[in-house]
Formats: sequence, C-alpha cells, structure tokens
Amino acid sequence: MKNTPVHEIPNFDLLKLIPKDLKKIIEVGCSSGVLANEYKKNNSRGEYIGIEIDEEYGNLARRYCDQVLVGDIEKFDQDFWEGHSNCDYWIFADVLEHLKDPWKILKKISSLPHKNTVVACIPNIQHWSIPALISIGDFHYQDMGLLDRTHLRFFTRKTIIDLFQKNGFFITELQARTFSQPNEKFLDCIKAMATLQGADPEEAARDAAPLQYLVRAVSYS
Repeated sequence: MKNTPVHEIPNFDLLKLIPKDLKKIIEVGCSSGVLANEYKKNNSRGEYIGIEIDEEYGNLARRYCDQVLVGDIEKFDQDFWEGHSNCDYWIFADVLEHLKDPWKILKKISSLPHKNTVVACIPNIQHWSIPALISIGDFHYQDMGLLDRTHLRFFTRKTIIDLFQKNGFFITELQARTFSQPNEKFLDCIKAMATLQGADPEEAARDAAPLQYLVRAVSYS
C-alpha cells in the first residue's frame, strides 16, 4: 500500500505550538522535511531529528533535518529509546493515526526519564462529513484526508483526550482546526442522533465541525 503522498506544505498551526529555543526535537513521520525547514528558520542551533518509514521521503527530509532515521518507530529497539531519552519535543503531524499501536508509542515516550512534550495533529473521524457519507453507504478510502487508506486508527476529540491521559500525559493545549462549517441541516441530524442517545446535542454539533485537532501534552515523569 502506498504511503500518503508527499507534500511541501507545512502545518503552521502546529508550528505555533513548538517553542523556538528547543535543544532537541524528534519528528515522527517527517515526510519531506517541510516542517523541519520552517522550524530551523527560527532555531538553527536546535537538533532536529526526523523519522520516516519511506526511504524516498526520508531522503527528501535530509535537506532540512540534522539527522533522518529511516524505519518504523514501532519496531525500534530499546537502544533507540534510551539514546533519545533527552528529547524535548516529539512531533506527530498527522502520524499517530497511521500507527498500529499509538497508545504504546505514547506510553514509551511518557516513560522516559526526561520530561517530554508531544505535539500532534490528529484527524477527527467525528467530522460531520463522515456520518453524512455513511448514511448513504459511501465509505471509500482515499489517497489522503479523513479517509486516507493508510489510516489504521481513528479518533474523536474525546478519544484523543483518552489517548494521552491514559498513557502518561496531561494535555496543555487542545485546538480545533475547522476549515468549513457544515450545512445546518446536517448539524440538525447530528443533534437528533445525539439526543436519541441521551447525549448533549450541542456538544455533538461542536465536535462535528473540526477536521483535525492540535494537541500539546506533557508527560508526568
């Protein structure tokens, strides 16, 4: 299965969550290195390490990262984790949903002796367009987006909070990325379904608007 297509568009919203004076950053799934490029413009002294499962993308990332490790982070041995226990920030820009066990990876990071921070961008499967498509049986995987065929895990606002809180982190920032508002008629349907389940219809409507969530979370250790 092909990986999500490479691109050269940095996530500036995510970049705002990353301090400019960090000594060591690891970006998991660095793709072409475009985020590293933008970050290094403001912090040329910080060590920026990229991890990329696709060798072709990893070679592109070497243009901007100080070091690129090509491989699957879920298969890295204990030497890797011990060798990078002093990392300040771990970045997962639309990556956690591609992992087989993102819970385990976050647990590994939170278990490191050095206090670690994770910043992530995670797609919202609760987005109004998904139940709208499912209502007519139109659930087709795509090359990118919410239904990216390489997504292995799916999250909502509530399960994103669970993902971090149950694996050694407390969330310091949770931001919604909303690019377009749904038709009110779709929201009325979402509210009606929430009401039938005894849930808060207004909360359900709010949670159906974001396409993605940005997270910053700090480990308890």
